[in-house]
Amino acid sequence: MKAILHVDNKWGIGRDNKLMFRLPADMKFFRETTTGGVVVMGGNTFRSFPNGALKNRVNVVLTSMEGDGSFLAVHSMDELKKAISSYDPDHVFLIGGASLYRALFPLCSEILVTKVDADGGADAFVEDLDKSSLFRLTEESEPVETNGYRIRFCKYVNCNFL
Repeated sequence: MKAILHVDNKWGIGRDNKLMFRLPADMKFFRETTTGGVVVMGGNTFRSFPNGALKNRVNVVLTSMEGDGSFLAVHSMDELKKAISSYDPDHVFLIGGASLYRALFPLCSEILVTKVDADGGADAFVEDLDKSSLFRLTEESEPVETNGYRIRFCKYVNCNFL
């Protein structure tokens, strides 16, 4: 499994259960990376999507809700791990929220982070991977301007998978 997310310069990931920034280049990267794969998320992340389940992906949601056919509802970490075990881990993407990132980062082989050079006023945060002993930054793009923000696409690799 991999994780994919964007962070502000304080490793914030969201505010009021929403994205902090509208970043067309990041959304394009997210769409191109995850389409055809499996996206794993918590219930709040799922409910934050204005159009429901993400198209052209298997949506696996850790939630107390029941599935409605547009997504697979799982109700525990054990169910979640079992549900994704039959998929190619290179095509399974953890997409939020903060509590799932905290719980599942150690199981991710890679974390794809779009770093936004701004303070988004976040109220949800993830671990600063630049200070992590478990992950190593292996790739970082040149800065890209998108919607008035400067971003960099970064890849962190779990040292246990090297």
